[in-house]
Amino acid sequence: MADNSTHTETSTEIEFEGKFDAGKDHGGTAVSISSGHEGLKTGDSKTLRRLAQNREAARKSRLRKKAYVQQLESSRIKLNQLEQELQRARQQGFYLGGDQSSHGSGLSSVNGALNPSAAFDMEYARWMEEQQRQMSELRAALQTHVADNELRALVDTVMRHYDDVFKLKSTAAKQDVFHLVSGMWKTPAERCFMWMGGFRPSELLKIVITQLEPLTEQQVAGVCNLQQSSQQAEDALSQGMEALQQSLAETLSTGSLGSSSNVANYMGQMAMAMGKLGTLENFVQQTLQQMHRLLTTRQAARGLLAMGDYFARLRALSSLWSARPRE
Repeated sequence: MADNSTHTETSTEIEFEGKFDAGKDHGGTAVSISSGHEGLKTGDSKTLRRLAQNREAARKSRLRKKAYVQQLESSRIKLNQLEQELQRARQQGFYLGGDQSSHGSGLSSVNGALNPSAAFDMEYARWMEEQQRQMSELRAALQTHVADNELRALVDTVMRHYDDVFKLKSTAAKQDVFHLVSGMWKTPAERCFMWMGGFRPSELLKIVITQLEPLTEQQVAGVCNLQQSSQQAEDALSQGMEALQQSLAETLSTGSLGSSSNVANYMGQMAMAMGKLGTLENFVQQTLQQMHRLLTTRQAARGLLAMGDYFARLRALSSLWSARPRE
């Protein structure tokens, strides 16, 4: 019966047991094993090693997956904690804008404890939270094909919300332009593609335009003109910043920044460059408004949604990168 069992599909342990029994006589005395059985034994040994290697690889894979899930959960907890801190800060009275008389600026807090940069970060986080909600409403409206008047109301709400962030950033540029331009209030992936405290309107138009087809000939001409004018304005601002950087490098390399004349010269150039940056948000805002006027209501809705999705994907990319498994 033991010999017949070797031809059936059984577990490795049963095969070993059958082979062991086949090597004995009826009295239990060991007898010689044929070379064919030795070949089977060698094959089984290799199979066992392969199975052990597979089990070890699977175990390591499970451990890596577990570590990745734990990092994601840790990131989620940190995000919730940050949201709670922002909520507590808002309840305590932190705000940005509105009353320009407080401390001579639009940046304030209870007892003046919050500096301009922190105030901007908090207000921007709140703006982002509201923007995500509006994008969800806009997406649902497009998917359910709501009436044009309802969709127009949503589009106008989103446009006003963008006006709010332009005002917010314009005020921040006057208070702490270095913080605004550094982009530390954005995620790492967003900072990687950021240009002078925001985004290049001409590049964003290229991304959005693919979601707006079909366009009329008049719309195509209008969009092309808008892209061209945006590119020209962007080039002028970039050249101004490059000139400032070159001048600063030359001043610092001479080691004579302490000279009153050099300081005055540098500060004058810096003031001019910062003045140009102060108009940047107006330029970006005007680009969006002109784009809005060129499009139909549904095209504008799809364009705004495409723009929101673009930055949402950048933020998601940052989250995935931060939570990636590390060897």
